[in-house]
Amino acid sequence: MKVYNKLVRDKIPEIITKDNKKAITKILNDEDYLTQLNRKIQEEVKEYSESNNIEELADIVEVIYGILEAKDISLEEFENVRKSKVQKRGAFKEKIFLEKVIEDGE
Repeated sequence: MKVYNKLVRDKIPEIITKDNKKAITKILNDEDYLTQLNRKIQEEVKEYSESNNIEELADIVEVIYGILEAKDISLEEFENVRKSKVQKRGAFKEKIFLEKVIEDGE
């Protein structure tokens, strides 16, 4: 028996059953669900950082969509926030790497 204790995609229990195994699952309440989504995004970011695999990026986006839905935030609202930040602070297109900031008097 392998213990996972983590949030999984909706079809994973079905896939496990088709593989002649038994998945023990539970449905989370809203608070626990959001906690697990926050854990899941950390897991997916770590996996992407280690592999640079586009599928891991897709997993990150799927978790973000789950967080937005759990917080009742529409994709449109999210995109507006994202675009506002780009307008105010820029994006990451120019590849700028900040090495240090010199304060007055230094």
